Formats: sequence, C-alpha cells, structure tokens
Amino acid sequence: MSISDRIRVKNVRLLSDNYGTLKTTTLDWRRTDGEWQTQSRETYDRGGAATVLPYNLAQRSVVLIRQFRYPAYVGGRDELMIETIAGLLDGELPEVRIRAEAEEESGYRLHEPKKVFEAFMSPGALTEKIHFFVSEYEAEMKIGDGGGLAHEGEDIEVLELSIDQALAMIADGRICDAKTIMLLQYAALHIFR
Repeated sequence: MSISDRIRVKNVRLLSDNYGTLKTTTLDWRRTDGEWQTQSRETYDRGGAATVLPYNLAQRSVVLIRQFRYPAYVGGRDELMIETIAGLLDGELPEVRIRAEAEEESGYRLHEPKKVFEAFMSPGALTEKIHFFVSEYEAEMKIGDGGGLAHEGEDIEVLELSIDQALAMIADGRICDAKTIMLLQYAALHIFR
C-alpha cells in the first residue's frame, strides 16, 4: 500500500509565506493496524538545497565557512556556525547551483562537483531535501574572496582546515551542523582513508 492510499488531507492552512512557507495541515493517517487517526502537522518549505565539501587530497585539507545562524543562536548556540558551503536551489539544478554558491561563499571556482547522496534533513517538519557534493580544489581555483552576498545578509568567513582538525572540531562540538558532519564523515570514510 502506498502512502497516498494511507493519507486523507482534510485541511491545509497557510501560516506564513515570508522566508519560506509555513503551513498547518489536518490529516487522517491509516495506521498499520488499519485504523484511521486524525493528526495535525506543521510543515516548513524553503525548497531544495545543495551543499559541497571542497577537499585537497595532497594537502589533506577541506574548505569550510563560518557564519551567523539566527535559529542556532535561538536554540542556545552563542558561537558562529562552521559549515559546508550550501544554498537553496532556487529552481536550478543542484550541480549548477552548488558551483555558484561555492564561488559566492568561498571564492573557489569548483570544476566538477561529484554528487555523493541526498537526504531530508529534518523530515518531521521540513520539506527540504539537500543534495550533497564533494569537489577537489587547488589554490589556483581561488578567484575571489568569497564572503557571500551582503544583500542576502551573508557575512561569511572562509576556513581552510586539515581533515584531522575538522574531525576534531566535530568531537569537541565546534562543528555541530548536520550537513557538515555528514560530509566530513563521508570524506573520512571515502576520500582521506
């Protein structure tokens, strides 16, 4: 039985349409035992996204960024977030968008990002699916300073770290962003082994 056979949407109400779209939905869900249960859920839709971890195998280094994230601050983090380069797709293919984001945020012009997987980051509330990439970089690929787009509120610091430093920063809590942890662990298992 497909999910569409197990769900009956009763009501959808728009709560906000600002940075993303927040809706509340009342639905009936057919449980595994066959009984129907009424549920109420909120969903937040910002669209799909892509993220990339630039790496240099010879140097055993990675490029990350550091920036302010208001939701993390409200959630109790009083430090800037260290993350992989990322951005919303805005209707473009993930491979196209991630190249533009890499240039805007880090100043690196990446040649051939390789998609390694995709994942829903918080499927209990967010519709966002992230496309995960890795890409080799060299010093000569740096064509600008990065830093993001000021008119989008970005104020980004570019970090070049050894893979060992980055992994240690997960262990001590300085890196606590899920997409970043996932890509660094991927790199440790598949690139820097």
